[in-house]
Amino acid sequence: MGFYQLGLLKHKRVSLAVKTENARSEDRTGRRQLLASGVILPWVLSVNQSSISFAAESKKGFLPVIDKKDGYSFVYPFGWEEVVIEGQDKVFKDVIEPLESVSINMIPTGKQDIRDLGSPQQRDVDGKAYYTFEFVAQAPNYTRHALSAITIGNGKFYTLTTGANERRWEKMKDKLHTVADSFTIFNVI
Repeated sequence: MGFYQLGLLKHKRVSLAVKTENARSEDRTGRRQLLASGVILPWVLSVNQSSISFAAESKKGFLPVIDKKDGYSFVYPFGWEEVVIEGQDKVFKDVIEPLESVSINMIPTGKQDIRDLGSPQQRDVDGKAYYTFEFVAQAPNYTRHALSAITIGNGKFYTLTTGANERRWEKMKDKLHTVADSFTIFNVI
């Protein structure tokens, strides 16, 4: 469909070992949040002291969160409430529109810089940039090998994640690369 043939190219592999605590294998929301944390991880790791002062500033219509213990800060819209979701450090969501939310998830890593993970594969389709990441997520009772393709368009951040149990990766990887390669976005009217 306009995608470059990722399956025909040598894949750069960005491996990220992810460990969760108290994760249930059947908790689909937890797995999605865990996989999404691979996208959040670069932002969390890039927060520095100047970010703390940014979030701490009084912004009209927003409230700050400064977590000095875990080393991050952000603001969230006034009126949102904090909720507890297993596996997430902090979650705030709108009480009327529950899909409007912000969450922070931290994953232990031995890396000091996001660039230590390697470069994502980039491809361009119709002027839109797409990044593809390959990673391994480990939970207490399973290991998932996955691919995520991300892009931005229509004012939205898009993430497609596909994967398989690590023991089936070799059998499924070509099919899963095809799935990731088929991901495109288009302009909505």
